[in-house]
Amino acid sequence: MAWLLRDGEVLATLEVADGFQSRLRGLLGRDGVNGALLLKPASSVHTFGMRFPIDVAFCDKDLRVVDTVRMPCHRLCRPRLRARCVIEAEAGAFERWRLRPGDELEIKA
Repeated sequence: MAWLLRDGEVLATLEVADGFQSRLRGLLGRDGVNGALLLKPASSVHTFGMRFPIDVAFCDKDLRVVDTVRMPCHRLCRPRLRARCVIEAEAGAFERWRLRPGDELEIKA
């Protein structure tokens, strides 16, 4: 398990989905998520078949947040052209973390 950080502050535990199968599964079939999930590579996500709404952060190659959205269940978002990866968390997490576009994130193992 890894940690998601911003300016040295731990925001959440982080699960990394960087293989085809793990990215395909994502948060599907779960009742919630503790921490966050990193999908890499990714520039778009969907919530079809999900049981809970999520916050989504689109990040560039340097893990700088390009955009954030809150997605209800059963939706498809448009791709973000500069995004190379996506961070997903339960809806409301980004507000608690005060996560905004422009934030620079890092991952620690």
